Amino acid sequence: MTKDVPVVLSPADGKVLSVEETETSEYFNDKRIRVSIFMSVWNVHINWFPVKGEIIWQKYYPGKYLVARLPKSSEENERNTTVIRTKEGTDILVRQVAGIVARRIITYGKTGQTVIQGDEMGFIRYGSRVDLLLPPNFSIIVHPGDKVTGGLTHITS
Repeated sequence: MTKDVPVVLSPADGKVLSVEETETSEYFNDKRIRVSIFMSVWNVHINWFPVKGEIIWQKYYPGKYLVARLPKSSEENERNTTVIRTKEGTDILVRQVAGIVARRIITYGKTGQTVIQGDEMGFIRYGSRVDLLLPPNFSIIVHPGDKVTGGLTHITS
């Protein structure tokens, strides 16, 4: 790990659905690595801040309630996006996505607030997902199918 790349912890309990490069126009207008974590009805649905830093941007999107395992749910479902700027100056996007059963997303942090890695970020009710959008230079150490624990499992090295 270099000084300018923070360690990112999992923001949720669940199973890694995908780790893939994606084009994004939400906040960023570039390529990112998207790490998607699915929370089944059996997982704890609390979400945790994956990094320490300042919340610099947030946006809520009303939307559909497609099955959260589907890739298009990240763009079409109800969701809340939070961007955190780390002390290293890296912007990390965390997207809470509602699923077919989920009907409520709660986010505790507000723009301008300093947050601590591992503190509660909010929660999503039942069968949902959380996406992380990370810079392409990050070394991702989780793989599809891995089980992760929010606030504990390292997503990056």
